[in-house]
Amino acid sequence: MTLNQIRAFIAVAHDGGFTAAARALGMSHSTLNSQIQMLEREYGAELFHRRGRRVELSALGLEMLPMARRMAALEGDMASLLDDSGKLRRGSLRIGAVGPFHVTEMIEAYHAVHPRIKLSVTLGNSEVVLDALDKYVSDVGVVASRFPDARYHMQLYARYPVIAFVHVAHPFAKRESIALHELAGQPLLMREPGSTTRKALEDALQAQGVHVQVAMEIGSREALREAVARGLGIGTVSQSEYVADPRLKPVPIEGDLVSTHIHVCCLRERRESRLIASFFDAIAACPGASP
Repeated sequence: MTLNQIRAFIAVAHDGGFTAAARALGMSHSTLNSQIQMLEREYGAELFHRRGRRVELSALGLEMLPMARRMAALEGDMASLLDDSGKLRRGSLRIGAVGPFHVTEMIEAYHAVHPRIKLSVTLGNSEVVLDALDKYVSDVGVVASRFPDARYHMQLYARYPVIAFVHVAHPFAKRESIALHELAGQPLLMREPGSTTRKALEDALQAQGVHVQVAMEIGSREALREAVARGLGIGTVSQSEYVADPRLKPVPIEGDLVSTHIHVCCLRERRESRLIASFFDAIAACPGASP
């Protein structure tokens, strides 16, 4: 059974004859008749009683007609769904991001252009975001570094320095900036392995030959901020993601030695998907986007 046969069956039932039905469908009488005959022969069933030029639905045909109409309606709904999706009038886009700051302005820019597309956001570190792309749990990722992996298309969004932040009673709180080597001997509070802010700091420390003491690993920005606010050590964060707090003082690191690069990414094989491509196009107009 094919959809063409179903459409032929409905047309003949509706128009009460093959000639009128063929005209309505824009096909020849013989082609239409062949569609019905193949359907009847396939199942050994009689759908119409033929009385000269007139045809009438058999009892089986009468029972089948409502189901055939539902199938045709469902095909129409599917075609409409696909058409709306292709024209970005309907659909959903799933975004994984390392933090709320950048992705919020991206969502704002995208929603202004495509208000009917439903957006959902899941937060996690870069490893979590990329894993979600691999598993098709997310469509687009926002990560804090570029990963040289052929599986992903990576597009630079913005670059931000990494800064230190301390409790207001810490001696560094009186400083306008600190040198990277001054972190040596200080109790550092670090994000978990997989955090790109941590990776950027570790790479810079290694390049400068600076050895530091990691006092604690903490799995979220919020918990890290609270630990610093309680005087447990020094934290680091991308400048764009620092949240002002009267208990804390941000302290830039001299020499622009540590930075994170925000990238928007997707699986390379999906880059030309209409929905995913529309996201890359929309964020190009964001205020924070790199030229």
